[in-house]
Amino acid sequence: MVLPKKRGPGRPKKLTEDEDQPKKPKVRENGDGVLPKKRGPGRPKKLTEDEDQPKKPKVRENGDGVLPKNEIEAISKPSSVRDDDMMEKKRLRDGRKKVNYNVDQVYQEMEGLSDDNKKKKRNLGQKGRPQNSSSDNETEPQQGQPPRRSTRTSKNIMCHQCQRNDKGRVVKCRKCEENKRFCIPCITAWYPKMTEEEIAESCPFCQANCNCKSCLRMDGPLEKLKESKSELNEKLFKPDTIEKLMKLKKSDSMFGEVEKFSHSKHLLQTLLPHMKRFCQQQLNELTTEAGIRGISASEIKLQNAGCSSDERIYCDNCRTSIVDFHRSCPQCNYDLCLNCCMEIRDGHLQGRDSEDVIIEYVSRGLAYLHGIDESQSKYGKRGNRGKPLDITAETNKAVKRPTSGWKANDDGSICCPPKELGGCGNGLELLCMFTDNHRVVNLVEKAEKIAKALNVEDLNESHEERRPCCNSEDQVNMDNGQLRKAASREDSIDNYLYNPIAEEIQHGDLKHFQRHWASGEPIIVSNVLENACGLSWEPKVMWRAFRQITNLNHDQHLDVMAIDCLDCCEGPINICEFFNGYTDGRYDKELWPQILKLKDWPPSNLFEERLARHNAEFLCFLPFKEYTHPQRGLLNLATKLPKESLKPDLGPKTYIAYGVAQELGRGDSVTKLHCDVSDAVNVLTHTAAVKLESDNLHRIKELKQSHRKQDEEELFGQSGILENKLEAADGLESGELSDIPQNKLEAADGGALWDIFRRQDVPKLQDYLKKHYKEFRHIHCRPIQQVVHPIHDQIFYLSSEHKAKLKQEYGFYMFVCHHLGIEPWTFIQKLGDAVFIPAGCPHQVRNLKSCIKVALDFVSPENIGECVRLTEEFRSLPPNHRAKEDKLEIWKMNLYALEKAVMDLEQSVE
Repeated sequence: MVLPKKRGPGRPKKLTEDEDQPKKPKVRENGDGVLPKKRGPGRPKKLTEDEDQPKKPKVRENGDGVLPKNEIEAISKPSSVRDDDMMEKKRLRDGRKKVNYNVDQVYQEMEGLSDDNKKKKRNLGQKGRPQNSSSDNETEPQQGQPPRRSTRTSKNIMCHQCQRNDKGRVVKCRKCEENKRFCIPCITAWYPKMTEEEIAESCPFCQANCNCKSCLRMDGPLEKLKESKSELNEKLFKPDTIEKLMKLKKSDSMFGEVEKFSHSKHLLQTLLPHMKRFCQQQLNELTTEAGIRGISASEIKLQNAGCSSDERIYCDNCRTSIVDFHRSCPQCNYDLCLNCCMEIRDGHLQGRDSEDVIIEYVSRGLAYLHGIDESQSKYGKRGNRGKPLDITAETNKAVKRPTSGWKANDDGSICCPPKELGGCGNGLELLCMFTDNHRVVNLVEKAEKIAKALNVEDLNESHEERRPCCNSEDQVNMDNGQLRKAASREDSIDNYLYNPIAEEIQHGDLKHFQRHWASGEPIIVSNVLENACGLSWEPKVMWRAFRQITNLNHDQHLDVMAIDCLDCCEGPINICEFFNGYTDGRYDKELWPQILKLKDWPPSNLFEERLARHNAEFLCFLPFKEYTHPQRGLLNLATKLPKESLKPDLGPKTYIAYGVAQELGRGDSVTKLHCDVSDAVNVLTHTAAVKLESDNLHRIKELKQSHRKQDEEELFGQSGILENKLEAADGLESGELSDIPQNKLEAADGGALWDIFRRQDVPKLQDYLKKHYKEFRHIHCRPIQQVVHPIHDQIFYLSSEHKAKLKQEYGFYMFVCHHLGIEPWTFIQKLGDAVFIPAGCPHQVRNLKSCIKVALDFVSPENIGECVRLTEEFRSLPPNHRAKEDKLEIWKMNLYALEKAVMDLEQSVE
C-alpha cells in the first residue's frame, strides 16, 4: 500500500492547475537567465527613480576618487595611531566607570549583594540556549571518595555563597537535598576553618552556620525546626547540630518542675527582705495620709492613677520610675515619688535645690593631643575632627537652680511646687497604680507564710556556704581546675575567680555559680562559642547581615558614628573604612595608633531584628541561661514584667573597637571606669591582631616622651617630677610590676584586659580619684578640672602606674585597720570568654586587639539590693548628671518576680 507523502518542514504546498501559479523567471537554455536578486543582511533597499538617491562620491578607475571626510582622516592615520586612539577612548570610558563605582557598589560586589544585576546579565547571556543539567559536568561520588568537584567551569554550577558561576571549581555537598555548592574562593574567604572534605560531607548550610546574605537576613535553617526531630535527622542536619539548634526553640520546658520549684524558692529567699522595706515605706505614707484625713489607715481607699500597663510614670523631681503609691497634682499632673515626699518632710530634698554642673573642655587643636607644636610637627597640621561627647561651655560653671523653700505642711501634707519648679502650687493627692490598694501588703503577708511553711532559711545563715572553692581551713583549693588568678591581695581568699569551661558545666554547677555570684565576684566562663552552631562573627559577615539591599524602603547605613578614644570626640566614618582599620590598623598623621569604637551599632533595639541569626546564635551559647536568657530566664527578674508592659532596653548590644597590646597611656581605654546599675554578661566573639610596624613603634616612643613632658608642665607644675616614674612605667609595660607578662598580653587568644573592683573597695577608690583627679585627662586631652562623682562621671581610666599607686597608698591600712589594700581583679578576656559583671562593681576595659564583644544586661535576685542602692545614689547627683529615665524599674521587677514565685510555691504547698 502506497502511503501519502508528508511535506517536510517549511516545504510549500503544491498548487493545482486552477490555482495561481507563481511566475518563474525566464531562464535561457544555457542557464544564464535573469534570476531575482535577494538583498543581503543589512543591504539597503534599492530606491526607484522617483526616490532620492544618495550621492556617491566619484571614484576613478584607479581608486583615487574622493572619499568621505571621516574615511579620509581614518585612512590618513597609521594603524598604530588608530589603535592608540581606540585605547585612549576605552581608558576614558573605564575611568568614568571607576569614578561612579562608589563604596556601596564595592561592598555589593564583595559581598554578593548585586545579585539581581548578575542574574539579569546571566539570563540575557543564556537566553535562547538550553541549560545543561548538573549531571553533565559532575558525577555522583561513591562512599569514601574525595569531595565532588567540577572538572570544568560550567555556567550552570552556581555557588550558594556568592551566587556566581564564573569562579572556577566548586565543592558539592553530599548531605543536603539541594546539593548546594561552594566555590573555592568563597570557601577560602568566608569559611577558612573548614576544609573541602568537611564541606562536601556537610556544607555550612547543613550545619546552620551559612553566612550568605539570604541565610543571614532571616531565621534560615532555624525554620526547619518546625519539623520533627526524626525528619531533621534524615533530611538536613547532623545530630550534634540538631541539639544545638533545639536550644534556640525550647520554651519553658527547658526547666523541669523540680527546677522551677527550686528557683521560685530562691527568688522568695532573696526578694522578700527587699519587698518588706518597700512595703513599710508605703505603710508609713498611708499612716501619714490617715493623719491628714483624720481617719484610720484601714478606712482609706486611694484613687487609681489611671495609668495603662504599657505606660510609665516618672517622678517629676528625681526622674525615677513610680511603681505604686505616689502623690500627684489634680490640676497640673505633677507627680512626686515617696522618696521625695520623705525628703521634703525631712527638709533635705535632693535634685531641685542642687546645682547643675557644666564642665568645659576647650579644644586647643589636635597637635595638642600629643604635646607638640604644630610648627614642629613632622607630618603637617591637622584639622579638628568630631565633636565632644559632653556638654561644653566657655568656663567651668556651677549653675544654681532656683530654690523656693519647698517644705511640707505641719500635718505632713505636701503642696505642688511653684511654677518656676514645674508645678502650680496646689495640693498633692495620694494615688496608687493598682486597683487593689493593698496589693503589696497582701503579697508580703503571703510570702512570709510560705517562707515559714517551707522553712526558707535566711540569707545571713547560709553565708558560710558561699566559698565552695575553699577547704576547711579557708584556703583556696586549686585541685578543681576551675579557678583563674586575678589579684595578689595579701591574706585574701578572693584572689581567684570562678572560671568553668562551658562544655564541662554540669547541672549541679549552678549552685557553685550562685555562691560566688552572691559574694559579688565576677565569673568567667570559657569556650562558650563551642556550644554554638559556628556562625561567623567576622565584621564583614555582621555587616552583610545588618545591611539592607538598596531600595526605597531601607537606608543603606554606609556611615556610622565612631568615637576616638584619644580625644573622646565622635564623628562619622564610612563603615568600610572603619572595618578596614579594624583588621589592618589606622593611624593619625603623627603615626599614632587610632583607637576607634563604634557608637551604638547596631542599635540595641534592632539587634534581634537586623541580626536575627547572630541573635539566635548568641542566645544559643549563653551560659547559665537561668540568669541570662532575656525571655525565659527563671532567675532573670527582667523576664517577670508583664508582656504588655514597656520592657527596659537590656540588649544584646555589640561593642566593636580597635586595640593594641602595648599600653599607650593616652587614648587606649576603650571603656573608662564606670559602674552599671544592672548585672551584665560580656562575650568576646571575634578578635583581629594589629601588629605595629617599627616606624610606628619608634614614633610612639617619641610621642610618649612628649606626653610625659606635657604632663610635667600642666599636671604637676614643675619639670622632672615624672623622671622617677618613667622607669616604673616601663617596668609596668614589660610586666614586671603586674601579674600579666607582655607575652600573655600578645597571646593569640587574648583580646581585652579587664579591671573589676570589689564593692567594698569603692569608698577608698573614690577617695583616691578625688585626691589625684588632676593627674588625669579627658575630652581633647585636657586636664580634669572638677569631679562630680568619680565613678558615675566615666572620666577616669587607671593605667598600670595608677593601679600600682592605688595599692601602695592604701596598703598601710592592712596593719592599721586590717584593710587588704585596693587592687582590682585583673585578667585577660580570651576569645570565647563570657565575663559576668555584678551590679555595683566598677570596671574598665582596654582592648589588646581589635575586638567584637556582645553584651547583655540582666537583673539577678542576688544583686537586687545593689541595684536599688545605685538607683538611689543617682538621685543624689546634680540634675544634669543623673540618669534621665529610670527604665530599669527595679521595684517593679521585684514586685512581679515575687508574685510569680509566690504563685508557683502556693501550688506546690497545696
